[in-house]
Amino acid sequence: MRWLLAGCCGLALINISVAINPVVPITQKPRFYGVETKRNVGIYCLCSTKLQPARAEWYKVDKYDVDYQIKSQIKEGKKFVFHNISQNQNIFLFIRDVRVEDSGVYFCKIGNEWGPGTAVQVARPIDVPQALYRTKMKDGLIILQGLVLAVCIAAVLLRKRQLLEKRDIIYEEPETDHIYEGLAIETCGGDLYEELSPYAEAEGTEAPWE
Repeated sequence: MRWLLAGCCGLALINISVAINPVVPITQKPRFYGVETKRNVGIYCLCSTKLQPARAEWYKVDKYDVDYQIKSQIKEGKKFVFHNISQNQNIFLFIRDVRVEDSGVYFCKIGNEWGPGTAVQVARPIDVPQALYRTKMKDGLIILQGLVLAVCIAAVLLRKRQLLEKRDIIYEEPETDHIYEGLAIETCGGDLYEELSPYAEAEGTEAPWE
């Protein structure tokens, strides 16, 4: 649609320029073609009476506003066919079975005069089922990329949380204070508490009632 709108705008500007300066030795009809592939295109070169009888030559360029010297001349063959009217030779140019590479601007030349040019834009036909399939594939890829991104973000956050928990465990204070840790009590060869009384008595002392 964009190239069709561009072609229409260009055609309107050309028509305005022709209306401002109506004395044009050579005109071409039509000034713009927008067609699909495998179609036939015909371009007519119309010259003023002072150029008749005329012999037309046809040239092609990729776009407007180029030097005439780099325009490639078109030779008649299977692809391009010329048609004559009365004594005017090669006035019609027919392009058979157009392809995308046939897009460009075609100029008619009679003597030293150049025509204004005819722009031909060739586009491939739209395959609706294939276009819908590509749209669905594109949507699926976008959703898949979103899921992968979400998984990556979740993995990074989980890893960060695990590192923080590990750091907290390393620096965590003990729940109970082991005040007596490391103190050793001599058992004197017996139990800790049961055998303390015999060893606590003074040697050689007697009880007062004895």
